[in-house]
Amino acid sequence: MGDLAPDTSGIDLDNLDLTNPDLYQGGAAGRAALFKKFRDDRPVAFLPEVEIPGFEQGPGFWLLTRLDDVMTVSRNPEIFCSGQGTNVPDIPIEIAQFMGSMINMDAPRHTRLRLIVNKSFTPRMVQRIDENVRERARAIVARVADRGSCDIVREIAGPLPLQIICEMMGIPEEQWDRIYECTNIILGDASTSPDFGVLMGAVMEMATIAQSVGEDRLANPQDDLVSAMMHAEVDGEPLQPMEMASFFILLSAAGNETTRNAITHGVHLLTEHPEQREDLRANFDGLIGGAVEEIVRHATPVVHFRRTAAEDTVIGDTAIARGDKVVMWYESANRDERHFADPYKFDIRRTPNEHVGFGAGGPHFCLGANLAREEIRVMFEELFRQIPDIEATTEPDYLQSPFIHGIKHMEVGYTPV
Repeated sequence: MGDLAPDTSGIDLDNLDLTNPDLYQGGAAGRAALFKKFRDDRPVAFLPEVEIPGFEQGPGFWLLTRLDDVMTVSRNPEIFCSGQGTNVPDIPIEIAQFMGSMINMDAPRHTRLRLIVNKSFTPRMVQRIDENVRERARAIVARVADRGSCDIVREIAGPLPLQIICEMMGIPEEQWDRIYECTNIILGDASTSPDFGVLMGAVMEMATIAQSVGEDRLANPQDDLVSAMMHAEVDGEPLQPMEMASFFILLSAAGNETTRNAITHGVHLLTEHPEQREDLRANFDGLIGGAVEEIVRHATPVVHFRRTAAEDTVIGDTAIARGDKVVMWYESANRDERHFADPYKFDIRRTPNEHVGFGAGGPHFCLGANLAREEIRVMFEELFRQIPDIEATTEPDYLQSPFIHGIKHMEVGYTPV
């Protein structure tokens, strides 16, 4: 994506369909002018919902494109709730909560589940996960280092978060490839989306695998994260096996996609900015923290999330009625000129960098943000150590999705070891 602000002349903000796959063919660059126009002229805009086969057409939603408004909604869960769904279309809340676990819940149920998960991440467990990240990243890069080229998504960026999550959650290794396939179905390409039955089949398959692990750890506890989760309690109430399965679906879909795409976008961005790639290689420890944050800001792997107004309220100068849907468009907020100098510029030295790539704060801030940061950091350390001249050799093949700013395929080249 270019560093200059896009030209917004001639853009018509009326009658837009933000679910149109064509809008997501070329990555964020193809949408930059559109969302700049929204931020400048209509920062809180009401848009209609399109018809989705098999579902009643929704009433429409408020699109939020400025960072301040996104943060206001995210950090006020009493006014803007999650328990009525976090995707724009309405689906039965029982299905939404099962597929999205705690992200589709409000207090006190959300608080209970989050406390159980937090209690399970002891310092010793975190250290073990960190060691696994290092070992897995080193082995993944070593497997392709002698070849000179590969598809970074399938062979580098995709395997790392998947392996870490499956190992954390006790999923047998022979089922990891199938888990990867199921997550691709759940968060797939809008231009080739499966019907709802196929999607739910993938969800239930993952749930069955994870539930069996939870039941096993209840009966036969081991020294691992799942056992800690299954035997933890909040106010005397333990985690149920199906709740663990629902959490696994959230972690494997959201966690896998976020890290996979941040790593892939990062390689692409550093290829486009070779001077910054060389700076990072020369001073890795000093610059990698800022580089990870800038990659996540610039890529914004999760494009948006919805909330629902729990009462009549106001956003900016716009009245919002109780029951209205409000959609926080993170991709736009991370380009907000009111908060970021030269927001279209990729700059690993950017400071401050208070982006919303992991959410905008509040009780639903990304639970796996620190794990994602660690995975991205360690993967780039291993890439620079083993194949330091790695660069993208083809343009990204973008996922056509209004929810995930993903890359399906991208070839990289490097000097074989």
